[in-house]
Amino acid sequence: MNGWTNDPVFQPYFHETGFIVSGHTPALIEHIKTDEVDQSEGDWVALETAEDFRQTMPPGVLTGEFPGWKGWISRSGAGWIHARKAMVSAHGKAQSLGVNFVTGSPHGNVQNLIYKDGDVVGAQTADGQKHLAEHTILAAGAGSDRLLDFKKQLRPTAWTLSHIRMTPEEAKTYRNLPVLFNIAKGFFMEPDEEKHELKVCDEHPGYCNFVADPDHQGEKRSIPFAKEQIPLEAEARARDFLRDTMPHLADRPFSFARICWDADTVDRAFLIDRHPEYASLVVAVGGSGNGAMQMPTIGGFIADALEGKLQKELKEVVRWRPEIAIDRDWKSTQNRFGGPDKLMDFQDVKADGWTHIGR
Repeated sequence: MNGWTNDPVFQPYFHETGFIVSGHTPALIEHIKTDEVDQSEGDWVALETAEDFRQTMPPGVLTGEFPGWKGWISRSGAGWIHARKAMVSAHGKAQSLGVNFVTGSPHGNVQNLIYKDGDVVGAQTADGQKHLAEHTILAAGAGSDRLLDFKKQLRPTAWTLSHIRMTPEEAKTYRNLPVLFNIAKGFFMEPDEEKHELKVCDEHPGYCNFVADPDHQGEKRSIPFAKEQIPLEAEARARDFLRDTMPHLADRPFSFARICWDADTVDRAFLIDRHPEYASLVVAVGGSGNGAMQMPTIGGFIADALEGKLQKELKEVVRWRPEIAIDRDWKSTQNRFGGPDKLMDFQDVKADGWTHIGR
């Protein structure tokens, strides 16, 4: 939070608009009360009725009946980040400090690490170029598992997001809103300033893409792929969330949708460590859905790991730890809620079971 509020690289892209966490069943509400909200700290205020929810935003925004919903709102120390703009800002700062970025296909498409004398000495890209280095940091998100054997420590997992285009007048009404999150139905964030698109995500334990992996003796592993559409079942869940909260938008066409990948570790803690077999390789992976919000600080931890200066308490948490993944349950929900309350598989989505959204 100190980074988001004080670092000029990131501060413009944090919007301290507040945060609502909620549920719609007694079990979910009790979970939030017990595990998500510390009412002894902060400024949490309980939301008991539909009118309580509606009062958190300007008139005409929350028009739903919020059936069974209860929640809590915090107005300070919480909000949302514009992740893309923050990334662009960090990119610009890095360039000003002398970092050279090699991007695009094929020049920036890493196909494999380069090994020599029992160590990693760089990476090779799809154009055949070998990028040699004294130290190599592998931080390829959900794609990391395709470049190195992580001993079952990573599971590429995807979520689904969609946008609804608003008019410029609507976008003004929807400015500076707290993020509304139902831990089993979804969340929405205010429209962006450029395209006036409201972001809506359905909440669920995630999707994997389990296929026979030739790199692991044909064992079924989750292998990421890109798609700017979402399953129709995900669209239905997002619209169900809207019917509870903003029914006036529930049938409005989506202007954009895509699947979004991350890599889950077994315990959902980062994996930031020097590789035990390759002395020159540092891995920085395992965002587990928590990576973007750590943007102002995560680079410092990775640099500390590279230099052997990572503080002891943190080093223990983010260490290379294949021993906890030996008998990994690939279909674990990882303590996430929503959807069918189980991990889903893109292989079960039929060819005609996807949206057809054009921009």
